[in-house]
Amino acid sequence: RMIEIRKQNPAFGLGSYTELSSSNPAVLAFLREYKDDLVLCVNNFSRFAQPTELDLRAFDGCHPVELIGGVRFPAIGELPYLLTLAGHGFYWFRLRKDTA
Repeated sequence: RMIEIRKQNPAFGLGSYTELSSSNPAVLAFLREYKDDLVLCVNNFSRFAQPTELDLRAFDGCHPVELIGGVRFPAIGELPYLLTLAGHGFYWFRLRKDTA
């Protein structure tokens, strides 16, 4: 499934790479962007569950949609975006402006 998702999102292979600052040193977050495809990747390198806050104000109003399950997360706003990841967990999100 992960290979299929990667093939469906050209940002993974062709997109620009922008690292984002995370409030937790165990969590690596970065953006991959190619044309209109914008993917946010958040990775927990700890074996324990970890919280992090990300500064995503540049994407105010966008909804992160998790790529594996299609779950729509709450909209990004002016405040830091809080996520909690399982041990060695990760999220791949497509950032969308739509409201559906």
